[in-house]
Amino acid sequence: MNQLLLPLLLMAVVAIPLVMGTRKQKKAAAAQQELLSSLAPGDRVMTTSGLYASVADASADTTIDLEIAPGVVTTWLRQAVREKVEPVVETDEDIVDDEAVVEEPAIESKDEERVEEKTGAQIAPPLEHGKK
Repeated sequence: MNQLLLPLLLMAVVAIPLVMGTRKQKKAAAAQQELLSSLAPGDRVMTTSGLYASVADASADTTIDLEIAPGVVTTWLRQAVREKVEPVVETDEDIVDDEAVVEEPAIESKDEERVEEKTGAQIAPPLEHGKK
């Protein structure tokens, strides 16, 4: 009995992770297949290469037409679709004012101004040492 216990235990240690791994792979494949079959025009998707697009036509079995920019439609394999993503909704907080004012640094002295005019380089202001 003891002679059979060790080989059976080793087989169980190897077989259990293999069985669990294949179950996980089957579930992932089924979920991906369900995603690909549920794609409809207007869905926002991301491809395996990281491209975000909208589904334009999903009537073919092996290919799908994706609109990557307004008026630009490309044909992809269905397997290239990685996941559905939520459409981007812009709020008032997302809009950034394009007319930001940039202030120029003030020039400290006339000498720095003359050096800048001649060479095009700016001189850093002198360091102030603490007074004792």
